[in-house]
Amino acid sequence: MPTFRQMIAGPKPLLAPLVLNPIMAKLAAQAGFEAAYLGGGSTGNMKCVTEANLNISEMCQAALDIRAVSSLPLVLDGACGFGDPMHMHRTIGMTEAAGFAAIEIEDQILPKRAHHHIGIEHVVPTELMVAKIKECVAARRNPETVIIGRTNAARMHSLDEALRRGEAYRKAGADMLMVLAKTPDQIATIGEKLGGPLQLLIADDRRRALGLSLDELGRLGYRLICDATTPMMIMHKALREGYAAMARGEPDPTLGKGGAHAEQEKVHETIGLEAMLAVERATVEKGH
Repeated sequence: MPTFRQMIAGPKPLLAPLVLNPIMAKLAAQAGFEAAYLGGGSTGNMKCVTEANLNISEMCQAALDIRAVSSLPLVLDGACGFGDPMHMHRTIGMTEAAGFAAIEIEDQILPKRAHHHIGIEHVVPTELMVAKIKECVAARRNPETVIIGRTNAARMHSLDEALRRGEAYRKAGADMLMVLAKTPDQIATIGEKLGGPLQLLIADDRRRALGLSLDELGRLGYRLICDATTPMMIMHKALREGYAAMARGEPDPTLGKGGAHAEQEKVHETIGLEAMLAVERATVEKGH
């Protein structure tokens, strides 16, 4: 099986949807995805807070749960690295110990702010972020671990500033860059100016609206495309509408009347219930 680093070396981008727990990872693999993304924003939403309230231990625990049942390469949204340059050594050590294939680190201020979610950015000086990336590289023990340097500078400053930062982060040792674009047109410009390998963080519907195929994005240097939100929105809507229907005494709008039993069978298939039962039949429940 190819490593994650080998997978992103090909000409076509690798799609990695959000997963937050083991069953989401299993379902993503069932659908045919070859990698997954543990997003901070959606992880925060699951806990009814924001990414700003999370810590590295929570993200690593989620990875351990996911990787206990899934072999999909998992990309960590590492926020701001959970500290300054010195802290990167523990961040990378825990990232590797938890089995993440890659970590994305951005250049926002610490402590991280909730206002990032409404488009307000406060980026740190380039020199500080360069030092953090250098320490990430120095801390890496597994040469397969991919370090992604992210800048949000285009959202509050200029694309030129974001491109300058991207070049500096690559020079510091980042294996991949993620330059957060403010407009769709900037996505192509980033690829043309910086070249690959690049990560693109974009929701599925917005990616489709770009008018760029996966092959075209690949030619622009994009090697990893992560959707950090769509699965969370699907889950939230299904549960919101389902609970409301239950409270009204109506059938669930997703399952339909009598659909729960059929879906329970699908759940059993996803979790591998039959394999567990087979072990019990062969050991502690002989004859059943």
